[in-house]
Formats: sequence, C-alpha cells, structure tokens
Amino acid sequence: MARMKDPAIRTLLLERAAHMLRTREPITLRSLVAGTGVSTMAVYTYFGGMDGMWKALRQEGFTRLAARFAAVPVSADPVQDLTALLASYVGNALEHPDLYRVMFDASVDLDDLAAADATLEYLVQAVRRAQDAGRFRAELGPLDLATQAWAIGHGLVSLVANGPLPPGTLDYGVPMLTAQFVGAGDQPDQSRVSVARGWEQIAPADIVGR
Repeated sequence: MARMKDPAIRTLLLERAAHMLRTREPITLRSLVAGTGVSTMAVYTYFGGMDGMWKALRQEGFTRLAARFAAVPVSADPVQDLTALLASYVGNALEHPDLYRVMFDASVDLDDLAAADATLEYLVQAVRRAQDAGRFRAELGPLDLATQAWAIGHGLVSLVANGPLPPGTLDYGVPMLTAQFVGAGDQPDQSRVSVARGWEQIAPADIVGR
C-alpha cells in the first residue's frame, strides 16, 4: 500500500526554501534538504522536482495572501474595508518578504492560477460595495479601480519589503489612496478618514525591523 504523504514535510521544505532565499543561500536539491532530516527524494515525492518546488513556493505566497484577506472583517464602511485589504496586503508582504518576491516572478508557473487571481477579487468586491454605497462613481470599472489601488500598495511595499526605502515610506499610502478614491468620486474628508482607519491595520509587528 502506498504511503500517505505528510503535509508537514511539504511545509518544512517550503519554509526551508523561503529561509534560504532570505539568507541568500544557493538553493539546490541537496542544499534544500540539508539539515531537514529528509532525503532528496522528498522533493520529488512532494513537488515532482525542483521546478515543482518553485511553483509550489510561488503558490504558497498567494495562499497566505488569500488567508490574510479572508481574515479582514467587513464593516459598514466599504472604503475603509478596501483600504484594510490593501493594508493586509502590505502586512503579508512585510511578514513574508521572500515569498512576496517569488509571488511575482513570472518566470515560474503557478499550480493554481485561478486561486492566485481570486485574491484580486477581494478588492474588486470591496470596490463594488463602495459603488453601491455611492462612494465611488457607478460607471467606473471595479476591476480597474481595484487594480489601481493594488498598484499603489504593491509599489509602496516593494520599496520597503525588498527595496531601499525605510518603513516610514508606507505612510504615503494614506494620501495616495485618498487621492485615488476622491478621483473615483468619494468625498475628500470622508475618504481621508476611511483610508486612515483602514491603513492603520498594518500591524506594527510587521514593520518592526524593516
């Protein structure tokens, strides 16, 4: 009878690969399993080889992002909620900077492209709620607005998580998102308050040490 796969071993190898990225260690089949207590065969058993491991590592980034998005509560303020999702995106990137970098490496395929695309849907739905509430103009495309907001969060966190700028750079998120949302039809004062409240959800623990 075939042996059952142990998900803990799969997680162990993914965590090991992420650690090696963080410490800039060369990742080979042998170096990946060194010190883990498992054989090189485990890489083939759980990932089908190194190419499969890279695909799984990239997918893991989106899996953790989806879990982070799912934990963001829905309030009566959709603009605050949209901003909170973006703050959650930033927090996830700061907590997992190496996975974040691999997530957007287009040279590596994804195991489940639909699951990765579904993360953007969280933002799209928040935009739709804001339109239904009269905060954003109804004629604007929800996907376009969600993508623009994502681009702001992505640009800021890229400069901090794996880039040269200090954590204080993230503070620019409030005026930048406020400007975008006002351009989409929101009232300036109301937007500023909603964005500030949502952006506060970037956990201080995620920023410490950056």
